[in-house]
Amino acid sequence: MTRQPLAARHAEDLLGSAVVATAPVAGGDTATATKLRLSNGTTAIMKTIAHPPAGFFAAEARGLRWLAEAGGAAVPEVLAVDEGCLIIRWVEPGKASAEAAAAFGQALAITHQAGAPSFGGTHDGFIGPLPLPNRPTETWAEFYAVRRVLPYLKLARDRGHVTDEDAAAVEAVIGKLNDLVPAEAPARLHGDLWNGNALWGQDGQVWLIDPAAYGGHREIDLAMLSLFGMPHLQRVFDTYNEASPLAPGWEDRMALHQLFPLLVHAANFGGGYGARAGEAARRYA
Repeated sequence: MTRQPLAARHAEDLLGSAVVATAPVAGGDTATATKLRLSNGTTAIMKTIAHPPAGFFAAEARGLRWLAEAGGAAVPEVLAVDEGCLIIRWVEPGKASAEAAAAFGQALAITHQAGAPSFGGTHDGFIGPLPLPNRPTETWAEFYAVRRVLPYLKLARDRGHVTDEDAAAVEAVIGKLNDLVPAEAPARLHGDLWNGNALWGQDGQVWLIDPAAYGGHREIDLAMLSLFGMPHLQRVFDTYNEASPLAPGWEDRMALHQLFPLLVHAANFGGGYGARAGEAARRYA
């Protein structure tokens, strides 16, 4: 590790501890990540963006702390945050294992069971680089429609990343949500739970990072894990279901709760994500 002076000085101002060395960390579509070694023995990771939207890192820090309060899945400690960066405690990467997956399933159930005051949240957030509206609604069906699916469907259409036919298929599902999704109390969600945001630690735990946290239906976190894959995923689902049984038919609703991340990806990246959203929606025609 060498020492990047600008990053080091910024971190020192926030942490009140000297930075001995820094190193770039690969990965991440939105922010630049830098590993920090501090004179007090702490190792941390610093995320920066040249011109972040107002409140970007504050939203991530708020989500990490809220998830940590649940006492379930492991979450790195937030060490410092300001408008330009977020610094959290470093998690030493390890190997995926069936044992860690089983423990993670149980821990994620505890996180979800900690609950939320409403469907939504007290603050809007971000999903990757995009704004994430969180103003609460009375039901999950309404929240999922007007805060998750429709805003990103519109954005993807405006960018030419969803055809009229696929958009119509998605819109047709919206009116059926009350009948398709069983009523549950709001769960404490990670909100962007794909495999890249579940870090396998050297300590044998799976750590949650980069949340877009809010109160919602717990099946959406599981659906996102399924959409993008995860090692030992069936083990995660098995132990989750043992700890907090899911409503019958939850596996058949996976594609329904995958509409949101598919449309976010369609808006961001185009490609075949719009078509995949249309295909998923047609399963419920």
